Amino acid sequence: MKKVAVLMGSDSDLPVVGKAFQVFEELGIPYEAHIYSAHRTPEEAHAFARDAEKNGFGVIIAAAGMAAHLAGAIAANTVLPVIGVPICSGGLGGLDALLSTVQMPSGIPVATVAVDGAKNAAYLAAEILALSDGALGQKLLGQREEGRKGVLEKDARLSGRSDK
Repeated sequence: MKKVAVLMGSDSDLPVVGKAFQVFEELGIPYEAHIYSAHRTPEEAHAFARDAEKNGFGVIIAAAGMAAHLAGAIAANTVLPVIGVPICSGGLGGLDALLSTVQMPSGIPVATVAVDGAKNAAYLAAEILALSDGALGQKLLGQREEGRKGVLEKDARLSGRSDK
C-alpha cells in the first residue's frame, strides 16, 4: 500500500492534523508527517513534493493556516493528489486559509476539505488509495455500515421503538 504524506506549515497545526493520524491508524494506512512551510522552507517543500511519488507516497495532505500556500506549493511540484486542510488561525476564523487553499489555477488542483477538516482529509486520502486496494475499500465500507447502524439505533431510541 502506498503511504500518505501529512504536511503541516507549523507544529501549532498538530492538534488539528492529529485527527488524520487516528484515521490512518484505524485503517492501517502507513503515513509520514512533516513540517514544511511554503514561505520559510520552500526548497525543502519543493524537494519533498518532487520526490514524493518515488518515495512511495500515493496522496499528500497539506495543512496550513492564514496565507495557507503550502497545499498549492506542493501541488505545483507533483502530480500526486493533494488534499488541502485550511487551518483556523488568525483573526478571520480560517476563511483566509480556506480561500488560499481552494483558489488554485487551472491545471494545479488541490482538493480542499473544511476548515480544520483533517479527519475528512484522511478519509478522502483513504478513498483515493482504495481505488487500487480492495481490502482498504472493504474497511471503508465497513465503517460506513457501522455509521449507518449507529444512526438507526439513535433513531430507534429517539422514537421509543426497538428494531433489532
